[in-house]
Amino acid sequence: MVLQRIFRAVIMGPPGSGKGTVSARITKTFGLKHISSGDILRANVNAQTELGLLMKSSIDQGQLVPDDVMSRLILRDLRAMDQSSWLIDGFPRTVFQSEALDDAYRVDTVINLNVPFQTIKQRLTSRWTHLASGRVYNIDFNPPKVSGLDDETGEPLVQRDDDTPETVMRRLKAYQTQTEPVLEYYRSKGILQIFSGTETNKIWPHVEAFLHRKLSPVEQKVA
Repeated sequence: MVLQRIFRAVIMGPPGSGKGTVSARITKTFGLKHISSGDILRANVNAQTELGLLMKSSIDQGQLVPDDVMSRLILRDLRAMDQSSWLIDGFPRTVFQSEALDDAYRVDTVINLNVPFQTIKQRLTSRWTHLASGRVYNIDFNPPKVSGLDDETGEPLVQRDDDTPETVMRRLKAYQTQTEPVLEYYRSKGILQIFSGTETNKIWPHVEAFLHRKLSPVEQKVA
């Protein structure tokens, strides 16, 4: 789909809600450029930048990255896309970040994936990883051929620190506490759209239909 105007959107949802999958489908279907706060965080952590080390400490403790750090990182990337349509995944997570984004750009719509915490906890705590390759298995729907071992190398799988039940629940509670005001912020602006469910493949058709309506020629002419 070729957009006839610049369109900017935010996608929200708890860790493990399927934001990455839905974001990939949105960018492929509608041609938006994708900015993932998680990708930016990992790049800085892997490069062991000063900000990356600060962020790793927060992530390891199941906490959110400080507002000013996240805002600086994301807005820096957005400035390189001034004339592009984009979708932000994982940002903003606080009212401070929302206001920082609004000061710089007009957000057209905010998509919120409303997935029950119990569903997310089951998804995330079932994940096991082969660290060397990054291959991820899920013991419920994508298990390794041999329990506990990577399919290709036969090396042991591990459960990442941020996938343990305790860390998952800390992350979900931190997310809920800090982002509920963000949902209210965008609801008050009239641009929040909520999609509820437990399966990404059942949520996606509703997201796709909403964006097709939002980006129809009639809508574009009005905008």
